[in-house]
Amino acid sequence: MIYLFLAEGFEEIEALTPVDYLRRAEIAVTTVGVGAKNITGAHNITVFADITTNELPADADFDAVILPGGMPGTLNLENDSTVMHFVNRAYHENKLLCAICAAPSVLGHAGFLNGKKATCFPGFEEDLTGAVATGAPVEKDGKIITARGAGVAADFAFAIIAACKDKETADKICRQIQSK
Repeated sequence: MIYLFLAEGFEEIEALTPVDYLRRAEIAVTTVGVGAKNITGAHNITVFADITTNELPADADFDAVILPGGMPGTLNLENDSTVMHFVNRAYHENKLLCAICAAPSVLGHAGFLNGKKATCFPGFEEDLTGAVATGAPVEKDGKIITARGAGVAADFAFAIIAACKDKETADKICRQIQSK
């Protein structure tokens, strides 16, 4: 199970592209709304989350966490204790931890990027505390996947699919959607 957290002000493309492509790859992903099921993104698109942070048991089993960026969505994710509980669990239990756009800053502030290659939306590099900020569209270093922004949301999703299943599955989804 993958938990993708949605907070008010999230970047819609960065959240929904991974959800769509992961589900096409038959990877279980649950959207988790911070405090509510109806969460409005940065561009006034409201999404109905599968569950809320209040419904997510602290000891729930999972394989990965995804944090979409956007403002103030990223700040709202970082300020939520349930989100941070799962981010911390993912890191300490060596599970996949994925963040795009401004959201890699959450991982940097937590000290989880020390010595790792990471990327983010330009201007947030100083928030990648301890990381080697590459500026690449998508960066995978161990169990951490980061990406620059909405324009690379598909590549971010393909990297997650490859990490959860394999590159062949990611390539298959890529072909199905006519990406390349």
